Formats: sequence, C-alpha cells, structure tokens
Amino acid sequence: MEDKTQIKKIIEALLIVSGEGLSREDIFRTLEDATPESIDEAIGLLKEEYSSLERSFNIAEIAGKCRIVSKPEYMPWIGRLYEHEPERLSVPALETLAIIAYKQPLTRAEAEKIRGVDVGGVLKTLLEKELIEVRGRKDAVGQPLIYGTTEKFLQIFGLNSLDDLPQLRDFTEEDLEFTKNRNTVVENDNTVGSEPQTDDNDDALRQPKAGPPPAETPNSELRTNTKENETDEAEKID
Repeated sequence: MEDKTQIKKIIEALLIVSGEGLSREDIFRTLEDATPESIDEAIGLLKEEYSSLERSFNIAEIAGKCRIVSKPEYMPWIGRLYEHEPERLSVPALETLAIIAYKQPLTRAEAEKIRGVDVGGVLKTLLEKELIEVRGRKDAVGQPLIYGTTEKFLQIFGLNSLDDLPQLRDFTEEDLEFTKNRNTVVENDNTVGSEPQTDDNDDALRQPKAGPPPAETPNSELRTNTKENETDEAEKID
C-alpha cells in the first residue's frame, strides 16, 4: 500500500475508534502492506493537518501510543460534560512518586533514605492509585520489593516515555554551601529556650538586650513604701 492519502485516512479511522490509543506496532500489524516509514509519515501529516486547520484536537503520543486528544484550552467545557472529582495527591505522595520516577527501580528503604521519612503509607496509596507497581525483588539481604512507575503514570502526566521527564538540575558546590549556611541559621534561630522572633518585635530585637535586673525589684520598693506610709499614719494618730 503506497497511497499516502489512503494510509493517512486509515490511521485516522483506527485512532478514532481506539479507546486507549494505538502503538505504531499495532498500526503496522493492521496495515500489513504499509512500511514503518510510510506510517510515520502519515502520522506526521495528520499532526500537521490538525494544526494547520486549527482543530480542537491533535495527535499525541502518550505511554507509547498514538491518541487523538483534545487540546488543553478546551478542558473547562469538557469538564462540565464529564463532572467528576479529579484525583489529587498530597505533597508527600508527589515527592515519593517523583523519587520513584527518577530513581526507579528502587526499594522502600532507598526511597526513605532520600526523603528522610517513612514512606510506607504513601507507597500503599500510590499502589492503590496504580501509579506505581512492584517490579520484583532486589537481590540483597531480605530481598526487599522494588518499585517502578506504571503506564497509567505516563498517561496521567502526558508522557510518551520516562525519557520525557524533565531533566534534573545539576547542583553546584555553591548551591550546597548555601544550603548548609541556611540550615545553620535555621538551627541557631530555633535553639532551646530562644524566643520566637516576629515582625512586630523587629525594632525591639535590634536594640541591645537589657542587663540583669536591679537588686531591688519593683515589688520590694512597693513593700518598702507601704511600710513607710504605715509609720507615717501611726505618728499622726499618736
């Protein structure tokens, strides 16, 4: 099959009826007479055609499959049609999911070493939401489970593969020194017995601290004055 227009129309029809999208291998198996190069070219032509006609949809490759998807700017109206509560993840869950995505496959202990806190409950949540899966066991003492992300993870975040994840920024020595200095300041500001510093007390905090209290406190002065007054009153009575 060498007719590019016909190949393009067939691929378009297949993508419309496919609910979960089709991989290029699926399309190639369906179009037995077409070459992989002609299929790639037809998909590229469809993308250009949808873009040039300013259609409300386009072709995207997500989780290794080609799909006809609506453009993001039309999501408010689509959301009104299919009203449902979006799935939300807590900050700890997102942090753990990011660690697994970039460091997979890894064990629970390895994830906890990076986060610095227990992640048992978070892993359970991510497993229930099918964002991660068990990939087997690590060849180490105790043979702990190892985890990795799923195809659903790629679908939700609109990624074709893990290679599409944003690149992690390389930290410099200056960044590390800044972090150390900042942590030192925070530790010093939160020493035991220190009083919290607020914006209202900034002026007072800038002034030198008062010295030790005088030997005679206001209460002792009050008591002394009271005794003197009692003596005066007694003399008057006499």
